[in-house]
Amino acid sequence: MAVDDKHISYRIYLVAVFIFLMAIAIVVKLANIQWVEGDHYRQLAKQRTVKTFVIPANKGNIYSADGSLLATSIPNYDIRFDALVPKQEIFEKNVKSLADSLATILPESSAFYQNELRKARANKNRYFLVARKLSYTDYIKIKGFPMFNLGAYKGGFIQEQETVREHPIGKIAERTIGYDRIDSKGIPEGKGIEWAFRDYLNGKDGKILKQKIAKGQWKPIRDINELDPQDGYDVVSTIDVFIQDIAHHALLKQLVEYEADHGCVVVMETQTGHIKAIANLGRTRDGSYYETTNYAITESQEPGSTFKLADLMTVLEDKVADTGTVYDTQNGVIKYFGRSVRDSHKGGYGKISLARGFELSSNTVLVQAVYDNYKNNPTKFVNHLKGYGLGKKLGLHFKGEGSAYIPAPGDKHWSGVSLPWMAFGYGVSVTPLQTLTYYNSVANNGVMVKPQFVSEIKEWNKTIRKYDVEVLNPKVCSDETLGKLKAVLENVVKKGTAKKLYSKDFSMAGKTGTSQVNYGKRDGSSMYYASSFVGYFPADHPKYSCIVMVNRPSTLKGDFYGAGVAGPVFKRIAQKIFTDAPSTNEIKNLDEKVAKQETNYGQYYTKLQKKSKNIPNVKGMSGMDAIALLENLGMRVRIVGIGKVRKQSIDAGQNIDKNTTIVLELS
Repeated sequence: MAVDDKHISYRIYLVAVFIFLMAIAIVVKLANIQWVEGDHYRQLAKQRTVKTFVIPANKGNIYSADGSLLATSIPNYDIRFDALVPKQEIFEKNVKSLADSLATILPESSAFYQNELRKARANKNRYFLVARKLSYTDYIKIKGFPMFNLGAYKGGFIQEQETVREHPIGKIAERTIGYDRIDSKGIPEGKGIEWAFRDYLNGKDGKILKQKIAKGQWKPIRDINELDPQDGYDVVSTIDVFIQDIAHHALLKQLVEYEADHGCVVVMETQTGHIKAIANLGRTRDGSYYETTNYAITESQEPGSTFKLADLMTVLEDKVADTGTVYDTQNGVIKYFGRSVRDSHKGGYGKISLARGFELSSNTVLVQAVYDNYKNNPTKFVNHLKGYGLGKKLGLHFKGEGSAYIPAPGDKHWSGVSLPWMAFGYGVSVTPLQTLTYYNSVANNGVMVKPQFVSEIKEWNKTIRKYDVEVLNPKVCSDETLGKLKAVLENVVKKGTAKKLYSKDFSMAGKTGTSQVNYGKRDGSSMYYASSFVGYFPADHPKYSCIVMVNRPSTLKGDFYGAGVAGPVFKRIAQKIFTDAPSTNEIKNLDEKVAKQETNYGQYYTKLQKKSKNIPNVKGMSGMDAIALLENLGMRVRIVGIGKVRKQSIDAGQNIDKNTTIVLELS
C-alpha cells in the first residue's frame, strides 16, 4: 500500500512539474508575443482589419482651342448601408424619413426603400447597396438625408467613389484624345494626348483608411480622408471643334461612298503648325467606320505623286531645270533598267513643259527631270530630300509615329531603279502628317513648323506651360523657288489633275496622288490603291493646309484617283470653313451606313441651311452636333454639362440673331 502511494505521489510530482514547465513556456511565449514580437503581430492584425485604400485623383480636363471639353473626369459614387451600426431608436426614428428622401432621387417608391432597409437590418447586412453610379450632386444630397447625415459610425453611411473618363463630343477625334489605362497584365498603356501628357493630366492620388466588416467588404474608418487627392492640370489642345466636325463628316461620307478600307484627314494652321482637326476612320466587319487607328501619324507608306513636289523643288533649287524646260513624254512610257514608268494618260502628253508635267502629274516628265540630272550623283538628290526633313520623324509627343524612309546609295535596298522610282513616289515611305508638314512649309513661305496638338498646360486660369511655335527648318528653299512652286500648285486645281475641284468663289492649291500598295507582293496579298490630296487654302494667303488619304477605295466605283476620291473631301472642308454655302458636290447612293453612325444632324442641318432662318429645336441632340449646327447658323454656343441637350436658353422658332449666345444644358 505504501509502495502504491509512493508511485502515485511520484506521478503527481511529474504531472505537477510538467504543468509548471508548460506554464513557464506559456508565460515566456506570451511575454515574447507581447514585448518581443508584439509590434509585428499588432501590425499584422491591423493589416487584416484596417487597410489603406487609394483614392484616385481626378485627371485634368482636355479642352479644344475654343474652350469646349474634349475629355473630363467625372466621379461616380456607390452608396451602401451598414445596417448594424445605427442604434435601434435611431433606426426606427429615421428609417421612414430616409426612405421618403431616397424616393425623391432614386427610381423606386418610399415603401420599397423602407422595406429593403428593414430587411437589411433583419439580415444583419453590413454592406447593403442603396444606389450605384451617382453623380456628385446626388451623392451630396443623399449624404445629407436623415440617418445618413450621422455619418459612418452612427448612421451606417458608406460611400465608394470611382472616377471615370468622359468624352463630351463623343467618338470624334477619339484616337487623338486617346486614353491612359492599365491593361489586363497590370501594365500601363495609352495613346494620344491622354498618354503623352499624362504627367500633367494625372494628379496625386489620395488615401483613405477602411476597416474590414465582412469578407471582401470594407468601410471608411472616418468621414474624412487621410490624404486628399490633388487634381491634375488641364491640357488645352489645338483642336477646333467646328473644323473637326467638318473634317470628320466629310471623310466619313467619302469612305462610305467608295466603300474604302480606311482614311484620314488632317487640317493644320499654316503659320503655327496647330492641328485644328484630325480624323482617322477605319472600316469594321459590319461596314461601319470608327476611330480605330491614328493612320495620319502611324501609317507610313509610298506616297505616289504627292512626292513630286520634292522633285520639282530640288531641280529648281539646283537650277538644273526650270518650269519652262520641255520634256517628251515618249507616248507615256519610259523604260529604266528593263522596268517601265508609265503615265496614267494612255499615249502620254506629247512634248510639254516641266510645270505642265507637274500639273498633269506626268510620271515620265518628273522622272526624266530627276534621272537625267542626278543619275551621276544621286546622293546630291537624296541629300536635298533629307534636308527638307523628309527622311526622319517629326518628333511628336505621341508614341507610335511611323518611320520615314528615304533610300540612299550604299543602302542594301538601293539599285539602278531607285532614283527614277523615287521621282514618282515609290521606294520611299512617309506618313500623311509628314507629307502635310512638308507641303505646309511651302504655304508658310518656306518655314517648316512642327505639328502641335497642345498649346498650353493650365491650372484653372494660370498657365503652367505654353508650347510655342517650333521651327524645324527656317527655310526649305529660296523665295524664287517658292514662287514657282506656289504657281504650279495653284494651277493643279485651276487646270491640272484637280481641275474639277476649282471654284471661282475661293482659291485652293495642292497636288493629287494615287499610289499602288502591295504591288509585286508574293505573299498572296492583293494590290490596292491609296488616293490622296494635299494642299492649302486660300491659295494667295494660306491659312490652313490639309491632307486627305483614302486607302483601298473600291475600284468598282469607277474612280480610285486622288482627284476624284480624296480631292472632294479637301474641297468640302475648305468650302465649309470659308463660305456659308453648302458644298455642291453630290454624294450619290449613300446607303444607311452613314445614318447608322450619325445622329439626325446631317439631314437636319441640310434642311435648315436651305429654308430656315429660325433657331432650331436641338433638344435630344448630342452636344457636339448641336454646337456644330448652331455655330454654322452664326450663333455663339455655351454648354453646361455633358451628353445630350436637355434645355436651350432661347426657344426654337425665334429669329436668328447672329453672334447671339445660346446656352445649352446637357444631361
